[in-house]
Amino acid sequence: MAEQKRDCYEVLGLQKGASDSEIKKAFYKLAKQYHPDANPGDKAAEERFKEVNEAYSVLSDSEKRARYDQFGWAGLDPSAGGGGFGGFSEGFDMGDIFGDLFGGIFGGGGGARRNANGPRRGEDVSVRLTLTFEEAAFGCKKEINYARVDACPTCSGSGGTGVETCTKCGGRGQVTVQQRTPFGYMQSSQACDACRGKGKIIKNPCKDCKGTGRLRRNKVIEVKVPGGIDNGQRISLRGQGNAGINGGSAGDLYVAVTVRPHEVFTRDGFDLLCDLPITFVEAALGAKVIVPTLEGQGELTIPEGTQSGTTFCIKGKGVQQLNGKGRGDLLVTVEVEVPKGLGKKQKDALTAFGELCEDKHYAKKHSFFSKFKKK
Repeated sequence: MAEQKRDCYEVLGLQKGASDSEIKKAFYKLAKQYHPDANPGDKAAEERFKEVNEAYSVLSDSEKRARYDQFGWAGLDPSAGGGGFGGFSEGFDMGDIFGDLFGGIFGGGGGARRNANGPRRGEDVSVRLTLTFEEAAFGCKKEINYARVDACPTCSGSGGTGVETCTKCGGRGQVTVQQRTPFGYMQSSQACDACRGKGKIIKNPCKDCKGTGRLRRNKVIEVKVPGGIDNGQRISLRGQGNAGINGGSAGDLYVAVTVRPHEVFTRDGFDLLCDLPITFVEAALGAKVIVPTLEGQGELTIPEGTQSGTTFCIKGKGVQQLNGKGRGDLLVTVEVEVPKGLGKKQKDALTAFGELCEDKHYAKKHSFFSKFKKK
């Protein structure tokens, strides 16, 4: 019954006398909030959605709004000669209302519809490239063989001859379909079945690309890998992806880099880390020892009395920085190796050596046990 319905202005949260733009803005907000697609299975939201649409259908129509403002719902009662109102009126195009809200899924909303004959950018392509540790550190050049979609050379990407605008969709690539729903008549857009959404029909399709204008082909290109690239990073090559459509630009090629681990070095940013075993004698007396670098062998001076776990820095022997400004460092951590499998003479020599040493020669041991003596 008409007298049981809520006031249209109250439903939309407006005051009487609200402008057309205020009415439309309030409707957009509430329709999006209570739309069935956003509230699946929610009966209360569904009823609220109907109420909001009914209120908007009245207030957005100047003639209905004038009758409603003067007589209320009675002015729209068929028995009162008001022309009747039963939810959505015939011809009420939901596409015009929801095109901006839901990307044109209801049709209409010309701004959301893409021109089927307009230029479209090609898709991006991704490939994976595996490098050795040294190749990543210093940079290199690599050939990559991959598949991409190119413009058909036979038809130069046109798809064939005898190209005509589709008469069914008028070249838009979409057709509008009207359906009756519980909310009234709604219009939706779908791909044109005559031209398969392309907006044009080719009378004589190219025999090689079957009218698509594009072919998948293998491509070999040389990639310059910058020194310092790390595992998991990628290289972007502009315009080396799939060809565009209708004159659109080509997509990009993304090269995802995997770096094999090194047997000796690990990487920390642009620095290299290395564990170097040395003998007890080298640590105690000091020595010059061979140390590995990415370029080959180097030399490191071990000071007398070096403790296990001490780290030495060799400047500029790390990884090339990506910006080309210098290199990181090589950080060498020494590990003093305790000898095993000693013979009698070696053991006797070490025993005699141990007897000659005093507490002052073992500062850490002396400090540790002195803590117990104080208690």
